[in-house]
Amino acid sequence: MSVIEEEAVRGGKGVFREICSEDEELQPTEIESLCMNCYQNGSTRVLLTKIPFFKEIIISSFTCPHCCWSNTEIQSAGRIQDQGITYTLKVRSKQDMNREVVKADSATVRIPELDFEIPAFTQKGSLSTVEGLISRTVAGLEQDQPVRKATAPEVAAKIDEFMERLQKLKDVESEFTLVIDDPSGNSFVENPSAPQKDDALTVAHYKRTPQQNAQLGVKSDEKDEEKPDNDMESMRNEVLVFNTNCPECNAPASTNMKLVQIPHFKEVIIMATNCDSCGHRTNEVKSGGATEELGTKITLRLTDPSDMTRDLLKSETCCILIPELEFELGMAALGGKFTTLEGLLKDIKELIVSKNPFTCGDSSTPDRTKKLEIFGEKIDKIIAGEMEAHIILDDPVGNSYLQNIYAPDPDPEMTIEKYQRTFEQNEDLGLNDMKTEGYQEEAKDS
Repeated sequence: MSVIEEEAVRGGKGVFREICSEDEELQPTEIESLCMNCYQNGSTRVLLTKIPFFKEIIISSFTCPHCCWSNTEIQSAGRIQDQGITYTLKVRSKQDMNREVVKADSATVRIPELDFEIPAFTQKGSLSTVEGLISRTVAGLEQDQPVRKATAPEVAAKIDEFMERLQKLKDVESEFTLVIDDPSGNSFVENPSAPQKDDALTVAHYKRTPQQNAQLGVKSDEKDEEKPDNDMESMRNEVLVFNTNCPECNAPASTNMKLVQIPHFKEVIIMATNCDSCGHRTNEVKSGGATEELGTKITLRLTDPSDMTRDLLKSETCCILIPELEFELGMAALGGKFTTLEGLLKDIKELIVSKNPFTCGDSSTPDRTKKLEIFGEKIDKIIAGEMEAHIILDDPVGNSYLQNIYAPDPDPEMTIEKYQRTFEQNEDLGLNDMKTEGYQEEAKDS
């Protein structure tokens, strides 16, 4: 029986279990294995667990009692995410060095100030801190220094000098930037200010290139087939069903897709997945139209509990702001959704409070847990109509929608503002490099 099978049988409730200090059944599996340093037998401890935001992971730790060599690794056991992710952290104090970092083996780590880069797939995945990430890098450079000093002393001297510069980063005498770029989307950098926005941390999602898909072993569709108009018309009148895998348990499931016309707005594509094995349900909304010329900012003042029943369409590019809570949710955090205002607030509460990995286990602190509990209580008050607030939907693509219950007359509590996108927003959306006119002539000339 394999290690994973043993863990599954002993776990009882599933192969991957969430980390919890009160779960006495969640114990690592220990197996005898060969030490690659002294070639004596050591022991490897394997723990299959499930962390919110990080999905399923496999933590392994090896120790050798003969030569005292040890090694720890973390591997993602979940599926590759739909988009890649880039974390840009401005390290300004020693507190920033204690931020927890999950680095997948497919992630690239860069420190621009030192012109330093750890390429993807050159290190195993790790669960550490910013300081631990730097220490691991220094330890890796020190490993072959005795051989370099004997064979190439000039190279060894330069590496010693570079290691000193890395060690100085731990003192944070000056600000530096840490960039983690993971095309698999399975890396993570802690936000200690959650659920508030972290001014020092920038998170960006992006679409993988065909080369990145090839590295990850993901098939990419390079050719987009044009659908005839009659096929599009038939799609509007029927629900399409196609087979897929459940994002939670990976069991075979079915996804339903339907084109829907939203009154006073536009056409959207709604996709819903139901898993008969674990009962997981999810829905996603994609815009069925083109990118608008102007961005849209919708501001609604909540004055009555009946506002919670308003229909709401949030595209993947939409940011959500609640000024009274000093809360901002970036684009792609919840994906595309077609729900009500109450459903959106409940999803935000679940994402920030219930599924936050830093509210339970060894990662939690009383202050952080209390702060998130207060945030959840304020969300409940807004839903119950006991607290006035403003909901702002800021979508640079203009594909989000909030129901106007007075339509076709203006809504006195809602304002809709059209604005010109900035160069940075167009760059994030890939619109600066997109050519929609004259490209055929240029192709012929080339």
